[in-house]
Amino acid sequence: MPGSSDASSPPDRAPVANAPSGDQPSGLEDGRRPRATPDRTLHMIGNAHIDPVWLWPWQEGYQEARATFWSVIHRMEEYPDFVFTCDQVVLLSWVEESDPCLFERIRERVAEGRWVMTGGWWVEPDCNLPAGESFVRQGLYGQRYLWEKFGVTADVGMNVDPFGHNVMLPQILRGQRMDSYVFLRPGPHESELDATAFWWEAPDGSRVLGYRIPYEYCSPPGHVDGQTDKALGQADRHLGDLMIFYGVGNHGGGPTRANIESIRRYDRMGSFGRLRMSSPRRYFDELAARLGENGMAALPVWREDLQHHAAGCYSAHSGIKAWQRRAQAKVLSAERWAVLGALWQGLDLPREDLARAWQQVLFNQFHDILPGSAIAPAYDDARDQLGEAVAISQRVITRVQNVLASRLDIPHDEGTQPVVVFNPHPWPVRTEVELQYGSQPGGVHVVDAEGHQTPSQRVQPVATTNDRGRAAQLFEVQVPPLGYRLYRLRGGPDPGDLGWSADPRGRLHATTEVLENPLLRVEVDPQTGWLRSLVDKRTGQDLVADAGGEHLQVCEDPTDTWGHRVVSYAWPGEPMRTTRVLLLESGPVRARLRIEREWGRSVMVEELVLQHAADHLEVRVTLDWREPAHLLKVRVPTALQDPTATYEVPFGSLERPVDGAEEPAQSWVDLTGVLPSPGVGGAGDAPAVRAGLAVVTDAKHAFDVLPAHDGAGASIGLTAVRSPVYAWHDPRQLDPGEIYAHQDLGVQQFRYLLVPHAGDWRDAGLTRRAALLTSPVRAMLESFHPGSLPDALPTVSDGGGQVMITAVKGAEDDGEDGPDLVVRAVETTGRPARGHLELPVVGRTLEADFGPSQIRTFRIPRDPARPVVEVDLVEWPLDEPPADLRVTELAAGRYRRPPGGTQG
Repeated sequence: MPGSSDASSPPDRAPVANAPSGDQPSGLEDGRRPRATPDRTLHMIGNAHIDPVWLWPWQEGYQEARATFWSVIHRMEEYPDFVFTCDQVVLLSWVEESDPCLFERIRERVAEGRWVMTGGWWVEPDCNLPAGESFVRQGLYGQRYLWEKFGVTADVGMNVDPFGHNVMLPQILRGQRMDSYVFLRPGPHESELDATAFWWEAPDGSRVLGYRIPYEYCSPPGHVDGQTDKALGQADRHLGDLMIFYGVGNHGGGPTRANIESIRRYDRMGSFGRLRMSSPRRYFDELAARLGENGMAALPVWREDLQHHAAGCYSAHSGIKAWQRRAQAKVLSAERWAVLGALWQGLDLPREDLARAWQQVLFNQFHDILPGSAIAPAYDDARDQLGEAVAISQRVITRVQNVLASRLDIPHDEGTQPVVVFNPHPWPVRTEVELQYGSQPGGVHVVDAEGHQTPSQRVQPVATTNDRGRAAQLFEVQVPPLGYRLYRLRGGPDPGDLGWSADPRGRLHATTEVLENPLLRVEVDPQTGWLRSLVDKRTGQDLVADAGGEHLQVCEDPTDTWGHRVVSYAWPGEPMRTTRVLLLESGPVRARLRIEREWGRSVMVEELVLQHAADHLEVRVTLDWREPAHLLKVRVPTALQDPTATYEVPFGSLERPVDGAEEPAQSWVDLTGVLPSPGVGGAGDAPAVRAGLAVVTDAKHAFDVLPAHDGAGASIGLTAVRSPVYAWHDPRQLDPGEIYAHQDLGVQQFRYLLVPHAGDWRDAGLTRRAALLTSPVRAMLESFHPGSLPDALPTVSDGGGQVMITAVKGAEDDGEDGPDLVVRAVETTGRPARGHLELPVVGRTLEADFGPSQIRTFRIPRDPARPVVEVDLVEWPLDEPPADLRVTELAAGRYRRPPGGTQG
């Protein structure tokens, strides 16, 4: 009969042997593979890298997180062995607020162990440009959120997509309870690092186990064979077992059915080895068990940062760089004043407001926002979100400072106007402040609370009206650490017969070609508008004498937004033409020389500013840039020979080659070398002495350092502006028929300092200068009234030495008697030091040993009967209390402890 068969009939179809595509064999045992299967286990890491912003706005990323996470939940229901690896806490927070049902399903899978939390940070940020405190806050908010919502924390760091990684990250990760780090870039073709797995060591000796993902972190939606082939081709095969990442990513999607089915298929076929759906934690644990103690110790050690990829991102989109720097500084300042208001005057601690501000800052450090690589509309959102962070911070600062000012004892003094100057930095500051005020017909001068005159001069007010009711006064202030000091505007012009004006430190001379004070002499070439001499009068050294080379270099720049395949932007360029040199100010406090230049349709103004007692020259830049697909280098040629270059990185510094490579820096770059000693024999006989020149900026991150060549001196180059097309990813010719939007066309402003020094950079206080440049003191007009507070008061001080306090904040949770004080400090020179922290606000001093670039954090209760505790970067107590920490009551008379108060 049709369809019947017997033992003698041939079978309709033979069993399937291998099925690299199409239907899989049925009825096979799990784990059964050919004997010839390669003897290795490939840990298949299912993930869904989601860029919340890139070629789409954050609102689209918000929806995509929800859609992707539902897809992951469905795959878990279909495949009981499927494991998902998740990072970027902001995505979970979005789901929590928009889809509680989904969030609860995620909680169940986390508890089951199949939804694995990694990374522990709010987002995957750019890992070069944010300040050190921002990296701390990425983990502070990320890890505490995971603990609060899921009862877990991440123990594996994960930044798969950023374009480089600073050398301090191992210490930061260890401080956030993570012992390993997974990343992709730089790839093997972009770095001298050959290893897939290695020890990554920070300057303080902290180590994490690094793993560079071979080939890619995401995959196409179909079979994983191509992904696995390419990963094996890039990985260190001697390592044996490897991690292979898969899942549709960037715009989300996650692992697909086809992905998972193909993993099962190729595991049964034995094509690549044993394929296991796994997690980074499982991989690292099994690697350590397999290699043993000796094998793990034998892994290579990397002691540098991980660079380079996409060097154009250090300079792309000047706006986001400047907004970020301002927002970070404002939130840090707001934290400081907020905790002082709470401890000092009984105000509430606005934790929720500060958290919201920080989260806006952290989100906009995402590795396609801060690097300038997103679409143009993304920067409208970034500006608004960072503006919210600044506005929150300003409200916190203004409230606390007004409460403090209202409680000062300010006796009535006829003909004066009280002014309170606040210092946001935990070290004493001597600087100048410009105050807009209601004018008096005869002008004003400035005195301190004791009536002693301080240097001051009248300057142009910001208001330009026919009403002369507003004026501006510039005056010198000396303000105690993280505290305030009272000054007064007194009617009438400067008497000119007081001690400061006769003090030689106060003498300032200015013409259109010379700016000079007792410490510096600056000569300007009227043709080029740049320096032909910069003499450090303390040593007699001229840092730029006979240094050839242009100061400003305009180049055509047809590179893409990322700067793919770019090693250096230090190419010869055309100078801008100097059109006018004008002396704007020549007073007893400040001289200001304006240099105007033009090139093409662009105009640049540099104002050289020399204060009467300054040991640096400030340069204020206003640039109206109108040149698509061009770049501008601001170059500082020097006379230094055999130089070394040091760059500031988050919480530290790093020496790099003098080779013109485009490099990232936090806020300063130093060039130190040798110069002939002045006044000793002939030029050929003069002994060489060490000297240096640093450039400190408030808004730029892209630098290079060039050796002397072709008649030009060794120089520091700052990439002031690049104007590529937005989100232009590939280094290719653009379609001439399309219309493109270019970055950075329009007006921008930034400042930089030229800081000459003897010896090396460690004596120049560069990191503190950068902090003051970004976060200046604030002066506010006040009225007469009685009060309990004195006319000057410090609250927290690090003494201004090697160990620098970087954070003063309220603890994330209350102590027994309200908010505890949290103070974080870091060693800033790369050399061991004993830190001495004076905390009048809680009546104690702390002394502790700091290793090179070591970060330490302390929690100090208000009640002196309760102990000071050292905590990690998540603000949880260390497993072992430190033996070197010495806590003492503040010596009587050293500082006057702030009186207590209550809100009123």
